[in-house]
Amino acid sequence: MVDNFSINTTTVTKELSLILALLKNEEVREEAFESINWDLLIELAYHHRLYPILYSKLKKVNNSIIPEHVIQTLSNHYKRNTFQMLHLCGEMETVSELFLKQDIRLLFLKGPVLAHYLYGDLSLRTSCDLDFLIPIDKLGQAEALLIELGYVKDDYIKTVLNDWRWRHHHVTYYHPQKGIKLEIHWRLHPGPGKEQTFDELWKHKNTSSLTTKPVFYLGKEDLFLFLITHGARHGWSRLRWLQDIHQLLQKDLNNRRLTQLLTKYHYQQVAGKAIILAAHLFNTNLTREMKQLINGERPKKLAQDTMFYLQKMVNLHTDPVPEEVSRYHKRYLFSLMSFQQKVLFILSFLYPYPEDAETLPLPKKLHFLYFPLRPFLWVWRKTRKHALS
Repeated sequence: MVDNFSINTTTVTKELSLILALLKNEEVREEAFESINWDLLIELAYHHRLYPILYSKLKKVNNSIIPEHVIQTLSNHYKRNTFQMLHLCGEMETVSELFLKQDIRLLFLKGPVLAHYLYGDLSLRTSCDLDFLIPIDKLGQAEALLIELGYVKDDYIKTVLNDWRWRHHHVTYYHPQKGIKLEIHWRLHPGPGKEQTFDELWKHKNTSSLTTKPVFYLGKEDLFLFLITHGARHGWSRLRWLQDIHQLLQKDLNNRRLTQLLTKYHYQQVAGKAIILAAHLFNTNLTREMKQLINGERPKKLAQDTMFYLQKMVNLHTDPVPEEVSRYHKRYLFSLMSFQQKVLFILSFLYPYPEDAETLPLPKKLHFLYFPLRPFLWVWRKTRKHALS
């Protein structure tokens, strides 16, 4: 636990409080199950993608307390997820073997390898797709291989002056017959921002024992950095991401290397926030080194800001995102940044956007003119939008 600080969770529903109490392995009194809206509890369990592990906990509770339809619904979700994870596991091994034969190194980021590494059981974590990272110069070759396998590219990225290389971080492919989605990453996160190179990540990789053929994933410290930045970027709006942090903190992390990474890439405050949330919501036991990452008031404030997402059961993955949530999330993302990251973020607005090319189409050889023209094109769009409204 974290000393001398507690998160205000009074705005969290009693249904979510019950879920957290069960996940923390606390002794839950029968009174806590009274007046529970079981349909809301199921909805919350699904929203936060915690239903597999919650189902495993509720099975151990006195049957007379839990309505039968609740156990049955969670059981159905659990079984479907288990089949989905096995399906993804088979495809993961196929893709990994094919890519490695063609000399394309790949590191899986989430999915079955993460479930197996963190929980020791595929069925206890959900995943709807396979995410993996490859060197950016292998993207064309990787796409050709996936097309041969029957995958179709979801080509949604608009770009100008190759800004896709740093503004975006992955491209999606879908197999219509298998019903599987793949996300190929060339960066861990959308830019602008400094992050580890592929070679650095490859040097510290882990090999999964889940499959018969080699499947590689991020090393422990790199995985921690990836998971805290990914979860923070989404406001920890799904508690599964925080449950992952809780599980990862039980591993024997190299604190010296982890501290070096957090300092180099300016994620000390984001790490502190994640550790505070894990400690207070999941009773994570913290080492002395981990407690040193939560000094100061900023990580505590950032942790408290997350309650907005839990209170409103925010879903950032379905458009349109409500205006109130969108405004809050923009401010929240900026508050996560270090001073250096904020400077880089503001400077990135000077680089042309695809909207500039749509506003004033120019021949490709003249695209460099979008740099001096960008302020005028931005003002024109804003003025026109205001006039139309």
